[in-house]
Amino acid sequence: MDRRIRLVIDGKEVAAREGERLLWAALENGIYIPHLCAVKDAGRSRAACRLCLVEVEGERRPVAACAYPVREGLEVRTRSPRLDRLVERAFELILSRHRLDCAVCPARSRCQLREIARRRGLQLRLRSLTPLPLPAEIDASPQSFAYDAGRCVLCGRCVEACRERGAGILGFVGRGWERRVATFGDVGRAEAGCRECGECLKACPVGALYPKPNADRSKSG
Repeated sequence: MDRRIRLVIDGKEVAAREGERLLWAALENGIYIPHLCAVKDAGRSRAACRLCLVEVEGERRPVAACAYPVREGLEVRTRSPRLDRLVERAFELILSRHRLDCAVCPARSRCQLREIARRRGLQLRLRSLTPLPLPAEIDASPQSFAYDAGRCVLCGRCVEACRERGAGILGFVGRGWERRVATFGDVGRAEAGCRECGECLKACPVGALYPKPNADRSKSG
């Protein structure tokens, strides 16, 4: 049986399973921490989006809540002027490589960028950064869905879902701002052997993966 421990988040004492990642312990206790790349129960957290930074008593620097295991007596802050600046900066970095076309985006109200902006009082526009060139790739090769690289936030959740529950055809290629999600061989998803199980669509937190109009929904989850 999992051992239950007590910790304090934002002055509130909460219970969690020992060793559980701090992000999920907070969310399960009704304490919101923004996140995009985290996948619960994944063997390893990528901590790539840098949105879930928190301050832990005894740690010199903010830590990624998605990768930090809880322990008895831990004291955590999810908000401070330093954290708010870091999270706002990470959020704007993500926006700088994301097509902001919310009015026509298929994600609409389920978009987690909009949810983060609403909960943290952030703006869905660039304030200090210059927009980066957006990748033009749109892979419409599957029958039931399409992938728009210009909306992709590189969270890696589709890659994880495809490896765990799909055909395992996705991965990352490139470095820095040229990094992108691609199939092995860099061909369209259909040619790469996509089974159209829909797991990548369910995992996508934005509108990068979306069902085609009039598609057979049984193939897209």
